[in-house]
Amino acid sequence: RREQYGNVFKTHLLGRPVVRVTGAENIRKILLGEHTLVSAQWPQSTQIILGSHTLLGSIGDLHRQRRKILARVFCRAALESYLPRIQKVVSWELRGWCMEPGSIAVYSSAKTLTFRIAAQILLGLRLEEKQFKDLAKTFEQLVENLFSLPLNIPFSGLRKGIKARDTLHEFMEKAIQEKLQRTNSEDDSDALDFIINSAKEHGKEFTMQELKESAIELIFAAFFTTASASTSLILLLLKHPSAIERIRQELMSHELYPQCQCCPAGPCPDTLPLEKLSRLRYLDCVIKEVLRVLPPVSGGYRTALQTFELDGYQIPKGWSVMYSIRDTHETAAVYQSPPGGFDPDRFGAARPEAASRFHYIPFGGGARSCIGKELAQAILKLLAIELVTTARWELATPAYPAMQTVPIVHPVDGLQLYFHRLQPNRGSEA
Repeated sequence: RREQYGNVFKTHLLGRPVVRVTGAENIRKILLGEHTLVSAQWPQSTQIILGSHTLLGSIGDLHRQRRKILARVFCRAALESYLPRIQKVVSWELRGWCMEPGSIAVYSSAKTLTFRIAAQILLGLRLEEKQFKDLAKTFEQLVENLFSLPLNIPFSGLRKGIKARDTLHEFMEKAIQEKLQRTNSEDDSDALDFIINSAKEHGKEFTMQELKESAIELIFAAFFTTASASTSLILLLLKHPSAIERIRQELMSHELYPQCQCCPAGPCPDTLPLEKLSRLRYLDCVIKEVLRVLPPVSGGYRTALQTFELDGYQIPKGWSVMYSIRDTHETAAVYQSPPGGFDPDRFGAARPEAASRFHYIPFGGGARSCIGKELAQAILKLLAIELVTTARWELATPAYPAMQTVPIVHPVDGLQLYFHRLQPNRGSEA
Protein backbone atom coordinates (compact mmCIF):
# COMPACT_ATOMS: atom_id res chain seq x y z
CA ARG A 1 0.00 0.00 0.00
CA ARG A 2 2.82 2.39 0.87
CA GLU A 3 4.58 1.75 -2.46
CA GLN A 4 1.30 2.42 -4.29
CA TYR A 5 0.02 5.45 -2.37
CA GLY A 6 3.13 7.06 -0.82
CA ASN A 7 4.09 8.07 2.74
CA VAL A 8 0.64 9.42 3.70
CA PHE A 9 -2.54 7.64 2.70
CA LYS A 10 -6.05 7.04 3.98
CA THR A 11 -7.31 3.57 4.92
CA HIS A 12 -9.98 2.16 7.25
CA LEU A 13 -9.85 0.21 10.50
CA LEU A 14 -13.04 -1.24 11.95
CA GLY A 15 -15.01 1.04 9.64
CA ARG A 16 -13.28 4.24 10.80
CA PRO A 17 -10.93 6.37 8.66
CA VAL A 18 -7.26 6.05 9.55
CA VAL A 19 -4.36 7.98 8.02
CA ARG A 20 -1.22 5.83 7.75
CA VAL A 21 2.01 7.81 7.99
CA THR A 22 5.62 6.91 7.13
CA GLY A 23 8.80 8.96 6.82
CA ALA A 24 11.00 10.89 9.23
CA GLU A 25 9.63 14.39 8.60
CA ASN A 26 5.99 13.28 8.78
CA ILE A 27 6.56 11.29 11.96
CA ARG A 28 8.51 14.17 13.47
CA LYS A 29 5.43 16.39 13.13
CA ILE A 30 3.19 13.72 14.71
CA LEU A 31 5.46 12.89 17.65
CA LEU A 32 6.38 16.48 18.45
CA GLY A 33 2.72 17.49 18.10
CA GLU A 34 1.61 15.52 21.18
CA HIS A 35 -0.88 17.54 23.30
CA THR A 36 -1.27 20.19 20.54
CA LEU A 37 -1.86 18.56 17.13
CA VAL A 38 -2.53 15.01 18.30
CA SER A 39 -3.27 12.97 21.39
CA ALA A 40 -2.35 9.36 22.23
CA GLN A 41 -5.06 6.87 21.33
CA TRP A 42 -5.58 3.56 23.11
CA PRO A 43 -8.46 1.09 22.81
CA GLN A 44 -11.21 1.40 25.40
CA SER A 45 -10.41 -2.09 26.70
CA THR A 46 -6.80 -1.04 27.40
CA GLN A 47 -7.94 1.99 29.38
CA ILE A 48 -10.46 -0.07 31.38
CA ILE A 49 -7.97 -2.81 32.27
CA LEU A 50 -4.91 -0.66 33.05
CA GLY A 51 -6.94 2.04 34.81
CA SER A 52 -7.14 5.82 34.81
CA HIS A 53 -3.99 6.57 36.85
CA THR A 54 -1.40 5.53 34.29
CA LEU A 55 1.15 7.49 32.28
CA LEU A 56 -0.13 5.71 29.18
CA GLY A 57 -3.69 6.99 29.67
CA SER A 58 -3.00 10.51 30.91
CA ILE A 59 -2.90 13.61 28.70
CA GLY A 60 -1.80 17.23 28.90
CA ASP A 61 -0.58 18.59 32.25
CA LEU A 62 -1.46 15.37 34.07
CA HIS A 63 0.79 13.42 31.66
CA ARG A 64 3.65 15.89 32.19
CA GLN A 65 3.31 15.62 35.99
CA ARG A 66 3.22 11.81 35.98
CA ARG A 67 6.18 11.64 33.62
CA LYS A 68 8.24 13.85 35.95
CA ILE A 69 7.42 11.59 38.89
CA LEU A 70 8.20 8.38 36.98
CA ALA A 71 11.44 9.83 35.57
CA ARG A 72 13.09 9.08 38.93
CA VAL A 73 12.51 5.36 38.33
CA PHE A 74 14.86 5.54 35.32
CA CYS A 75 17.41 8.14 36.46
CA ARG A 76 21.09 7.19 36.43
CA ALA A 77 21.23 6.47 40.17
CA ALA A 78 18.21 4.18 39.91
CA LEU A 79 19.67 2.33 36.91
CA GLU A 80 22.96 1.82 38.75
CA SER A 81 21.06 0.26 41.66
CA TYR A 82 19.19 -2.14 39.35
CA LEU A 83 22.13 -3.32 37.21
CA PRO A 84 23.89 -5.76 39.61
CA ARG A 85 20.60 -7.52 40.31
CA ILE A 86 19.63 -7.57 36.63
CA GLN A 87 23.00 -9.12 35.79
CA LYS A 88 22.40 -11.89 38.34
CA VAL A 89 18.92 -12.63 36.97
CA VAL A 90 20.16 -12.69 33.37
CA SER A 91 23.02 -15.02 34.32
CA TRP A 92 20.70 -17.33 36.28
CA GLU A 93 18.11 -17.56 33.50
CA LEU A 94 20.68 -18.17 30.76
CA ARG A 95 22.30 -20.93 32.82
CA GLY A 96 18.88 -22.58 32.92
CA TRP A 97 18.54 -22.32 29.13
CA CYS A 98 21.92 -24.04 28.69
CA MET A 99 20.98 -26.85 31.11
CA GLU A 100 17.80 -27.66 29.16
CA PRO A 101 18.43 -30.95 27.29
CA GLY A 102 16.03 -30.11 24.47
CA SER A 103 15.25 -26.95 22.57
CA ILE A 104 13.70 -23.91 24.22
CA ALA A 105 11.20 -21.40 22.88
CA VAL A 106 13.22 -18.21 23.16
CA TYR A 107 10.33 -15.72 23.08
CA SER A 108 8.53 -17.49 25.92
CA SER A 109 11.77 -17.78 27.91
CA ALA A 110 12.58 -14.11 27.26
CA LYS A 111 9.16 -13.14 28.64
CA THR A 112 9.96 -15.13 31.79
CA LEU A 113 13.28 -13.28 32.05
CA THR A 114 11.79 -9.81 31.61
CA PHE A 115 8.88 -10.53 33.96
CA ARG A 116 11.37 -11.67 36.61
CA ILE A 117 13.35 -8.45 36.17
CA ALA A 118 10.17 -6.33 36.36
CA ALA A 119 8.64 -8.16 39.34
CA GLN A 120 11.68 -8.85 41.49
CA ILE A 121 13.93 -5.88 40.67
CA LEU A 122 11.68 -3.01 39.56
CA LEU A 123 8.89 -3.78 42.02
CA GLY A 124 10.97 -5.53 44.69
CA LEU A 125 8.47 -8.40 45.05
CA ARG A 126 9.62 -11.27 47.26
CA LEU A 127 8.29 -14.33 45.49
CA GLU A 128 8.58 -18.07 45.83
CA GLU A 129 9.04 -19.74 42.43
CA LYS A 130 5.42 -21.04 42.39
CA GLN A 131 4.14 -17.56 43.25
CA PHE A 132 6.30 -16.11 40.48
CA LYS A 133 4.94 -18.55 37.87
CA ASP A 134 1.32 -17.99 38.94
CA LEU A 135 1.77 -14.21 38.84
CA ALA A 136 3.44 -14.35 35.41
CA LYS A 137 0.58 -16.47 34.06
CA THR A 138 -1.99 -14.03 35.43
CA PHE A 139 -0.11 -11.07 33.98
CA GLU A 140 0.08 -12.71 30.56
CA GLN A 141 -3.70 -13.19 30.69
CA LEU A 142 -4.09 -9.46 31.40
CA VAL A 143 -1.85 -8.47 28.48
CA GLU A 144 -3.47 -10.91 26.05
CA ASN A 145 -6.82 -9.19 26.60
CA LEU A 146 -5.71 -5.54 26.55
CA PHE A 147 -6.82 -5.14 22.93
CA SER A 148 -10.16 -6.92 23.15
CA LEU A 149 -13.66 -5.74 22.26
CA PRO A 150 -15.07 -3.48 25.02
CA LEU A 151 -17.79 -5.97 26.00
CA ASN A 152 -17.85 -6.72 29.72
CA ILE A 153 -19.85 -9.96 29.48
CA PRO A 154 -19.08 -13.49 30.75
CA PHE A 155 -16.21 -15.23 28.93
CA SER A 156 -15.32 -12.09 26.93
CA GLY A 157 -11.72 -10.98 26.53
CA LEU A 158 -12.41 -7.82 28.52
CA ARG A 159 -13.91 -9.80 31.41
CA LYS A 160 -10.84 -12.09 31.45
CA GLY A 161 -8.55 -9.06 31.44
CA ILE A 162 -10.46 -7.43 34.31
CA LYS A 163 -10.34 -10.66 36.32
CA ALA A 164 -6.56 -10.90 35.81
CA ARG A 165 -6.15 -7.22 36.73
CA ASP A 166 -8.16 -7.64 39.95
CA THR A 167 -6.03 -10.65 40.95
CA LEU A 168 -2.84 -8.68 40.30
CA HIS A 169 -4.16 -5.63 42.17
CA GLU A 170 -5.02 -7.79 45.19
CA PHE A 171 -1.49 -9.21 45.22
CA MET A 172 0.12 -5.80 44.65
CA GLU A 173 -1.87 -4.17 47.46
CA LYS A 174 -0.53 -6.70 49.97
CA ALA A 175 3.02 -6.28 48.64
CA ILE A 176 2.81 -2.46 48.74
CA GLN A 177 1.40 -2.47 52.29
CA GLU A 178 4.29 -4.69 53.40
CA LYS A 179 6.73 -2.36 51.67
CA LEU A 180 5.28 0.73 53.35
CA GLN A 181 5.53 -0.96 56.75
CA ARG A 182 9.17 -1.98 56.48
CA THR A 183 12.15 0.36 56.10
CA ASN A 184 14.35 -0.55 53.16
CA SER A 185 17.94 0.54 52.93
CA GLU A 186 18.80 2.76 49.98
CA ASP A 187 20.86 -0.09 48.49
CA ASP A 188 17.67 -2.09 48.02
CA SER A 189 15.60 0.71 46.51
CA ASP A 190 13.28 -0.40 43.75
CA ALA A 191 11.01 1.42 41.32
CA LEU A 192 8.11 1.64 43.78
CA ASP A 193 10.38 3.29 46.35
CA PHE A 194 11.49 5.80 43.72
CA ILE A 195 7.85 6.49 42.72
CA ILE A 196 6.70 7.04 46.30
CA ASN A 197 9.64 9.34 47.14
CA SER A 198 9.47 11.22 43.83
CA ALA A 199 5.74 11.85 44.22
CA LYS A 200 6.36 13.34 47.67
CA GLU A 201 9.09 15.59 46.27
CA HIS A 202 6.60 16.86 43.67
CA GLY A 203 4.03 17.59 46.39
CA LYS A 204 1.86 14.56 45.68
CA GLU A 205 0.96 11.53 47.77
CA PHE A 206 0.05 8.52 45.63
CA THR A 207 -3.08 6.64 46.68
CA MET A 208 -3.03 2.85 46.91
CA GLN A 209 -4.98 2.67 43.62
CA GLU A 210 -2.42 4.89 41.87
CA LEU A 211 0.46 2.77 43.21
CA LYS A 212 -1.20 -0.47 42.08
CA GLU A 213 -1.88 0.86 38.60
CA SER A 214 1.63 2.30 38.34
CA ALA A 215 3.10 -1.05 39.34
CA ILE A 216 1.12 -2.95 36.69
CA GLU A 217 2.00 -0.31 34.08
CA LEU A 218 5.71 -0.69 34.87
CA ILE A 219 5.54 -4.45 34.30
CA PHE A 220 3.48 -3.96 31.14
CA ALA A 221 5.99 -1.44 29.76
CA ALA A 222 8.97 -3.72 30.42
CA PHE A 223 7.43 -7.11 29.72
CA PHE A 224 6.56 -7.70 26.05
CA THR A 225 8.71 -5.05 24.36
CA THR A 226 11.95 -6.05 26.12
CA ALA A 227 11.15 -9.73 25.60
CA SER A 228 10.61 -9.02 21.91
CA ALA A 229 13.90 -7.10 21.62
CA SER A 230 15.77 -9.83 23.54
CA THR A 231 14.43 -12.48 21.17
CA SER A 232 15.37 -10.37 18.14
CA LEU A 233 18.87 -9.85 19.56
CA ILE A 234 19.41 -13.61 19.92
CA LEU A 235 17.99 -14.28 16.45
CA LEU A 236 20.05 -11.63 14.65
CA LEU A 237 23.29 -12.60 16.44
CA LEU A 238 22.67 -16.20 15.37
CA LYS A 239 22.23 -15.03 11.77
CA HIS A 240 25.35 -12.83 11.96
CA PRO A 241 28.12 -14.66 13.88
CA SER A 242 30.69 -12.05 12.81
CA ALA A 243 28.91 -9.61 15.16
CA ILE A 244 29.36 -12.09 18.03
CA GLU A 245 33.10 -12.25 17.35
CA ARG A 246 33.42 -8.46 17.22
CA ILE A 247 31.54 -8.10 20.53
CA ARG A 248 33.96 -10.63 22.09
CA GLN A 249 36.95 -8.72 20.73
CA GLU A 250 35.59 -5.49 22.19
CA LEU A 251 35.03 -7.17 25.56
CA MET A 252 38.62 -8.48 25.47
CA SER A 253 39.95 -5.00 24.75
CA HIS A 254 38.14 -3.80 27.90
CA GLU A 255 39.29 -6.85 29.92
CA LEU A 256 35.71 -8.07 30.23
CA TYR A 257 36.25 -11.41 28.49
CA PRO A 258 38.61 -14.28 29.46
CA GLN A 259 41.57 -14.80 27.15
CA CYS A 260 43.29 -17.78 28.75
CA GLN A 261 42.50 -21.37 29.73
CA CYS A 262 42.89 -20.67 33.44
CA CYS A 263 40.06 -18.11 33.42
CA PRO A 264 36.56 -19.62 33.39
CA ALA A 265 34.12 -18.61 30.68
CA GLY A 266 32.07 -15.61 31.65
CA PRO A 267 32.54 -11.89 32.26
CA CYS A 268 35.31 -11.30 34.80
CA PRO A 269 33.76 -8.53 36.95
CA ASP A 270 30.92 -9.29 39.32
CA THR A 271 29.07 -6.20 38.16
CA LEU A 272 29.13 -4.04 35.04
CA PRO A 273 28.26 -0.44 35.94
CA LEU A 274 26.73 1.94 33.40
CA GLU A 275 30.06 3.66 32.88
CA LYS A 276 31.67 0.42 31.64
CA LEU A 277 28.65 -0.45 29.51
CA SER A 278 28.79 2.97 27.85
CA ARG A 279 32.39 2.32 26.74
CA LEU A 280 31.34 -0.69 24.65
CA ARG A 281 30.72 1.26 21.44
CA TYR A 282 30.34 -1.64 19.03
CA LEU A 283 27.91 -3.43 21.38
CA ASP A 284 25.89 -0.22 21.52
CA CYS A 285 25.79 -0.18 17.70
CA VAL A 286 24.60 -3.81 17.65
CA ILE A 287 21.74 -3.08 20.06
CA LYS A 288 20.70 -0.05 18.01
CA GLU A 289 20.77 -2.07 14.79
CA VAL A 290 18.67 -4.87 16.32
CA LEU A 291 16.07 -2.29 17.33
CA ARG A 292 16.18 -0.73 13.87
CA VAL A 293 15.76 -4.00 11.96
CA LEU A 294 13.14 -5.46 14.32
CA PRO A 295 11.59 -2.68 16.43
CA PRO A 296 9.42 -4.35 19.13
CA VAL A 297 6.44 -2.11 18.32
CA SER A 298 5.69 -1.57 14.62
CA GLY A 299 3.96 1.78 15.11
CA GLY A 300 1.52 3.81 17.17
CA TYR A 301 -1.86 5.57 17.03
CA ARG A 302 -2.84 9.17 17.63
CA THR A 303 -6.08 11.16 17.35
CA ALA A 304 -6.03 14.52 15.56
CA LEU A 305 -6.95 17.28 18.04
CA GLN A 306 -7.35 19.78 15.20
CA THR A 307 -7.27 19.74 11.41
CA PHE A 308 -3.69 20.02 10.18
CA GLU A 309 -1.61 19.47 7.05
CA LEU A 310 0.83 16.60 6.60
CA ASP A 311 2.90 16.14 3.44
CA GLY A 312 0.36 18.18 1.44
CA TYR A 313 -2.73 16.38 2.81
CA GLN A 314 -5.35 17.71 5.22
CA ILE A 315 -5.83 15.48 8.30
CA PRO A 316 -9.34 16.23 9.66
CA LYS A 317 -9.91 16.76 13.37
CA GLY A 318 -10.99 13.55 15.12
CA TRP A 319 -9.40 11.19 12.58
CA SER A 320 -6.99 8.49 13.70
CA VAL A 321 -3.35 8.68 12.61
CA MET A 322 -1.24 5.53 12.54
CA TYR A 323 2.52 6.15 12.23
CA SER A 324 4.76 3.28 11.14
CA ILE A 325 8.09 2.78 12.90
CA ARG A 326 8.95 -0.33 10.91
CA ASP A 327 8.28 1.21 7.47
CA THR A 328 10.21 4.36 8.39
CA HIS A 329 13.24 2.28 9.43
CA GLU A 330 13.02 0.21 6.25
CA THR A 331 12.80 3.18 3.87
CA ALA A 332 15.08 5.78 5.48
CA ALA A 333 17.25 7.30 2.78
CA VAL A 334 19.99 8.52 5.17
CA TYR A 335 21.77 5.17 5.42
CA GLN A 336 24.91 4.55 3.38
CA SER A 337 24.38 0.77 3.45
CA PRO A 338 21.02 -0.74 2.35
CA PRO A 339 18.37 -0.36 5.10
CA GLY A 340 17.33 -3.97 4.56
CA GLY A 341 20.69 -5.35 5.71
CA PHE A 342 22.12 -5.92 9.21
CA ASP A 343 24.93 -3.39 9.62
CA PRO A 344 25.72 -2.24 13.18
CA ASP A 345 28.47 0.00 11.81
CA ARG A 346 25.80 2.29 10.35
CA PHE A 347 25.57 3.70 13.90
CA GLY A 348 29.32 4.23 14.23
CA ALA A 349 30.59 7.75 14.87
CA ALA A 350 32.07 7.91 11.35
CA ARG A 351 28.65 7.61 9.69
CA PRO A 352 26.36 10.69 9.38
CA GLU A 353 23.22 8.57 9.87
CA ALA A 354 24.18 7.96 13.50
CA ALA A 355 22.98 11.48 14.33
CA SER A 356 19.78 11.44 12.25
CA ARG A 357 16.58 12.01 14.26
CA PHE A 358 13.21 10.46 13.44
CA HIS A 359 14.75 8.13 10.85
CA TYR A 360 15.39 5.89 13.86
CA ILE A 361 12.52 5.74 16.35
CA PRO A 362 12.30 2.34 18.12
CA PHE A 363 11.44 4.22 21.34
CA GLY A 364 9.11 6.74 19.71
CA GLY A 365 9.85 10.41 20.30
CA GLY A 366 8.57 13.66 21.71
CA ALA A 367 6.52 13.90 24.90
CA ARG A 368 5.67 10.18 24.81
CA SER A 369 9.07 8.74 24.00
CA CYS A 370 9.76 5.56 25.96
CA ILE A 371 10.69 6.67 29.47
CA GLY A 372 12.47 3.36 30.15
CA LYS A 373 14.65 3.22 27.04
CA GLU A 374 17.95 3.49 28.95
CA LEU A 375 16.95 0.56 31.17
CA ALA A 376 15.82 -1.50 28.16
CA GLN A 377 19.12 -0.91 26.37
CA ALA A 378 21.09 -1.79 29.50
CA ILE A 379 19.17 -5.08 29.85
CA LEU A 380 19.87 -5.93 26.19
CA LYS A 381 23.58 -5.14 26.60
CA LEU A 382 23.86 -7.31 29.73
CA LEU A 383 22.04 -10.14 27.93
CA ALA A 384 24.35 -9.84 24.90
CA ILE A 385 27.46 -9.91 27.11
CA GLU A 386 26.21 -12.94 29.05
CA LEU A 387 25.32 -14.72 25.79
CA VAL A 388 28.61 -14.23 23.96
CA THR A 389 30.77 -15.01 27.01
CA THR A 390 28.97 -18.06 28.38
CA ALA A 391 26.88 -19.71 25.65
CA ARG A 392 26.56 -20.83 22.07
CA TRP A 393 23.20 -21.38 20.43
CA GLU A 394 21.85 -23.04 17.29
CA LEU A 395 18.59 -23.35 15.41
CA ALA A 396 16.39 -26.32 16.38
CA THR A 397 14.22 -26.04 13.26
CA PRO A 398 15.07 -26.56 9.56
CA ALA A 399 14.75 -22.84 8.76
CA TYR A 400 14.51 -19.46 10.45
CA PRO A 401 10.93 -18.58 11.45
CA ALA A 402 8.77 -15.88 9.91
CA MET A 403 8.15 -12.80 12.07
CA GLN A 404 4.76 -11.65 13.33
CA THR A 405 4.67 -7.87 13.59
CA VAL A 406 1.36 -7.09 15.32
CA PRO A 407 0.88 -6.15 18.11
CA ILE A 408 4.44 -7.05 19.23
CA VAL A 409 7.20 -8.27 16.92
CA HIS A 410 8.11 -11.92 17.56
CA PRO A 411 8.89 -15.16 15.68
CA VAL A 412 5.73 -17.08 14.83
CA ASP A 413 7.15 -20.30 16.35
CA GLY A 414 8.66 -18.54 19.36
CA LEU A 415 12.19 -19.19 17.98
CA GLN A 416 13.17 -22.76 18.86
CA LEU A 417 16.89 -22.96 19.76
CA TYR A 418 19.38 -25.24 21.49
CA PHE A 419 21.64 -23.53 24.02
CA HIS A 420 24.97 -24.96 25.17
CA ARG A 421 27.31 -23.83 27.92
CA LEU A 422 30.46 -22.40 26.41
CA GLN A 423 33.60 -24.16 27.62
CA PRO A 424 36.73 -22.12 28.52
CA ASN A 425 38.83 -21.05 25.53
CA ARG A 426 36.14 -22.11 23.02
CA GLY A 427 34.64 -18.72 22.28
CA SER A 428 35.12 -18.98 18.54
CA GLU A 429 32.66 -21.87 18.23
CA ALA A 430 29.47 -19.84 18.74
